[in-house]
Amino acid sequence: MKNTVIMKNFLDENFLLQTQTAQKLYHEHAAKQPIIDYHCHLNPSMVANDHQFKSITEAWLGGDHYKWRAMRTNGIDEKYCTGKEATDWEKFEKWAETVPYTMRNPLYHWTHLELKTAFGIEKLLSPKTAREIFDECNAKLQSPDYTARNLMRKYKVETVCTTDDPVDTLEYHIKTKNDGFEIKMLPTWRPDKAMAVESPVSFRAYVEELSKVSEITIAAFDDMILALRKRQDFFAEQGCKLSDHGIEEFYAEDYTDAEIKAIFTKIYGGRELNHEEILKFKSAMMVIFAEMDWEKGWTQQFHYGAIRNNNTRLFNQLGPDTGFDSIGTFNTAKALSKFLNRLDINNQLTKTILYNLNPADNEMIATMIGNFQDGTVAGKIQFGSGWWFLDQKDGMEKQMNSLSVLGLLSRFVGMLTDSRSFLSYPRHEYFRRTLCNLIGNDVENGLLPHQEIDFIGKMVEDISYNNARNFFNF
Repeated sequence: MKNTVIMKNFLDENFLLQTQTAQKLYHEHAAKQPIIDYHCHLNPSMVANDHQFKSITEAWLGGDHYKWRAMRTNGIDEKYCTGKEATDWEKFEKWAETVPYTMRNPLYHWTHLELKTAFGIEKLLSPKTAREIFDECNAKLQSPDYTARNLMRKYKVETVCTTDDPVDTLEYHIKTKNDGFEIKMLPTWRPDKAMAVESPVSFRAYVEELSKVSEITIAAFDDMILALRKRQDFFAEQGCKLSDHGIEEFYAEDYTDAEIKAIFTKIYGGRELNHEEILKFKSAMMVIFAEMDWEKGWTQQFHYGAIRNNNTRLFNQLGPDTGFDSIGTFNTAKALSKFLNRLDINNQLTKTILYNLNPADNEMIATMIGNFQDGTVAGKIQFGSGWWFLDQKDGMEKQMNSLSVLGLLSRFVGMLTDSRSFLSYPRHEYFRRTLCNLIGNDVENGLLPHQEIDFIGKMVEDISYNNARNFFNF
């Protein structure tokens, strides 16, 4: 007797859901949960001013280095990626030309998920459909239903945490709150520039800016820390509950207070630091920032492992965050352990989320977090969701498998967009479908008990929403 193979339709209601149990878990438990996007790079002014996008090109291609990388790889000229001379239609047309060539890249899934969920468009984007899709999206974007705030409402967003420098005024967060907007937009403390001591000129300029906004005269290291504390107090007043640190690797050199004060004086005076001094200063600042977070009861996040700005020619032409970064290889396990232990030994280790960019570190991170769980908070030290190059089906599955085997998936705080786009919220759906498929397959293969399906459904709800809400006290 011949087996009948049922062909599944692309992007139907059971997209990514390979079993009946996976479908049940997603449709009955995951899909209905609101979104907590606890790490993103949205422009706060767009929320405050309820920005109306002039075109799908602005909403979709502006600032999206994922798409730019794909377009360049497909032989598209730079003027259609980051250039200012090409029209919105010309840029969109070149993206539509690229999309069919992105099959098996997550961009293919994300593109069509966003078209479907935001605009109700189920056609595949290609040169043949480009003009009608461009016109239909643009017509809808002129409607009040498609402003920045209404897009957030459409996706059932409950809370977003932006990424903000200590010198930021947070004026748009304040305006948004005063407007009575029901979705929380909270700042996140991102003090990377206060430990970026590779360039004396840049560091001095930043410290002077910090001095101005804090109204504290900075002449010595202790003055800078006092100014940072004052700014952290201001962030806390505006509802901040998280910090975020973008680091190449972890730093845990031995140092003395006297050494750090002397290093500050040297670089603030305009002199270059040697490699050892740079590492010591970064190590000290990481501990100080972590202690400050512990005092506030904040959660600290660490994104590590990227090699940034690899292409010097195009970095000089286009600047950072334009698509020339890659996964790095850093042997940072001992430094990470030493850093966390320094804090824990003094009982000053706050809730922590670790994001690795190299999947080779998955098992290391999954075991490292277990060393510093102390029973005070469920999942106190978290293995963060697949980040950047890893926030796709394969990367998310590998992250969740490592966490499942070596920790507790049930206590995971789940997904975030890490995006600048108001159309990126379907990444939460993509994650939830992947999660439900992973667990549903285990149930149907007898690896998890079907009689515990109610508990499993609650676990899916927790990972999708409840764990984040409770962990961050939103």
